Amino acid sequence: MASSPTILDSDFKYIDKKGNLLRTRTELTVAQMLSFLEEEYQYNHKLTLKNGNEITIDFKTKKGLIEVIDNEEDIEKYKQIKEDFPQDKIMAIGHPKYTAQIKELQDLVYYDKTPQTGSIFLEDGSFSFDYAHILPLVEKCSILHGHTSSVMVELVGQMKNNLLLDFGIAKKIIKEVVNVFDHKFFINRKYLKKEDDSHYLIQFDGPKGMFELQVPKNTTYLLEGEATVENLSTEIIKLLAPKMPSNIEAIGVYIYEGYNKGSHIISNISR
Repeated sequence: MASSPTILDSDFKYIDKKGNLLRTRTELTVAQMLSFLEEEYQYNHKLTLKNGNEITIDFKTKKGLIEVIDNEEDIEKYKQIKEDFPQDKIMAIGHPKYTAQIKELQDLVYYDKTPQTGSIFLEDGSFSFDYAHILPLVEKCSILHGHTSSVMVELVGQMKNNLLLDFGIAKKIIKEVVNVFDHKFFINRKYLKKEDDSHYLIQFDGPKGMFELQVPKNTTYLLEGEATVENLSTEIIKLLAPKMPSNIEAIGVYIYEGYNKGSHIISNISR
């Protein structure tokens, strides 16, 4: 029986609005709060200690310094900064496992539980669809042909009360999106030559010669790019993302093209 993979904080890349690559979700939270407050900050600001050693503080603002305490080394760094720069305001934020070792309680912010990242996956017989497509750039696939594909979806994010998302809710959302793809003809938008109220005219010169197809609009799905299984995975993610609750941070979609082959695309959700 398959099991959900273990997801660790180190498996994620957290990027703030300035493009800084942050180390942890806690650092991202601090960055987001500072941005919300329109407080200018520098990330990984360098300081020179009295002994000549150079260290970095997580955040430097006009009003003071902020250090995220993740380990024993951060505690020592915090204490050294307090000693060498007594005139500067410095705040520490972290789990009590570490911050409890610091005496200056007025400078600390605690969080009781480490944010827990988890994932669930859903694979169901109803997550399948039949479709036709043409890949003009691939000789074997440059004529009209079809597939029956099944879909598996993985959702990654922050759990609330040990729950990422109710399976019933997730299944309903996924099924609605997959149904949009069922019995559709997929083609790159660039091959559209003209259209009327009810039809598209598709035309291209491929390895098998010139093709010209008039297809109904209501059974055709125009893509930004070729109608590959990879692009279909990306398109499903685009449709799923707006329907997901705020704690879902990434979506992975597996599409099997027939048996024993397919595509897996995973993408962060940008909100």
